[in-house]
Amino acid sequence: MSSTQAAGEPVLSVRALTAVFDLPGGPATAVDSVTFDVHPGETLGLVGESGSGKSVTALSIVRLLRAPGRIADGEIRFNGRDLRALSEREMRTVRGAGIGFVFQEPMTALDPVYTIGAQIIEALKVHGIAGRRHAREHALELLEAVRIPDAATRLDDYPHQLSGGMRQRVCIAIAIACRPQLLIADEPTTALDVTIQAEILDLLHEMQRTLGLSMLLISHDLGVIAGTADRVAVMYAGRIVEHGPVREVLRNPQHPYTRGLLASMPGAGRDQRLRPIEGAVPLLGAFPPGCAFHPRCPQRLNPCDHLVPAEYFQSADHMSRCFLLDARHNPTVTATSPLAPDADAAR
Repeated sequence: MSSTQAAGEPVLSVRALTAVFDLPGGPATAVDSVTFDVHPGETLGLVGESGSGKSVTALSIVRLLRAPGRIADGEIRFNGRDLRALSEREMRTVRGAGIGFVFQEPMTALDPVYTIGAQIIEALKVHGIAGRRHAREHALELLEAVRIPDAATRLDDYPHQLSGGMRQRVCIAIAIACRPQLLIADEPTTALDVTIQAEILDLLHEMQRTLGLSMLLISHDLGVIAGTADRVAVMYAGRIVEHGPVREVLRNPQHPYTRGLLASMPGAGRDQRLRPIEGAVPLLGAFPPGCAFHPRCPQRLNPCDHLVPAEYFQSADHMSRCFLLDARHNPTVTATSPLAPDADAAR
């Protein structure tokens, strides 16, 4: 977890981001009015099951969402700069130089017909970090920084000659090559064994500390977020359903979905048995009305199937979207419990 405290203006500010996919039956919302900040030096964890909209959110931030996907609404600001207002040429100067991106699957992120050295050198040249004479030397330094053994020899290897963990290290090297201020890591440990996962997460933490990075870490594994992030945003069916300091959210989860994710973690309960959440994330274009989690929720209330919960604040920076926190719908809640204004107003 980052030792740097969030302070000052956010590096990344996302407001009411909405992304849709234009399907034959009409636009299907994949990301619905998502709002969050990433502050200097901190790690924000974005967590949720596959299909929750995490990767679409990440791709939208760097404007790499491709048709039929598109950003329908919202604001994305990086260091105060409106990314949605930039031309594609201007965005190319932001990607890599300002915002580094570690993709989910390194084998598809790396070009199979070029050596890893050539791919790192290309990133350096595109952003003017190193000229032809010093680019290879700089690429070697980056491979050594991400702990690639025998880095001088590996520069001339192709992606298929590396293990999954080493390929991911190469992707991290490319992502940090231009010393970006923000790193977006989209499921960086997917398909890696537990030991390699721990090494990659430790490497990301080291890079963050060494380079002073801010980081948006995306994962389906709440355990990964628990050991890495400063704050966490829990995402379900395109919406953030809970958001707050990671320790507070894990110790006192307010949304049934967050509690379900915690209960499904290995060793989370006293009996050490996994308790999976019944059902599955709804398919894109088939999100249920109201709170999208209500078909799977063991604590659903009357308004859940037709009203969208507003934001209820357990504390100044711990938010949850759940009618269980509303005394008007849940008789067990005291009148002094925190309420959001216009809690019944559906978007």
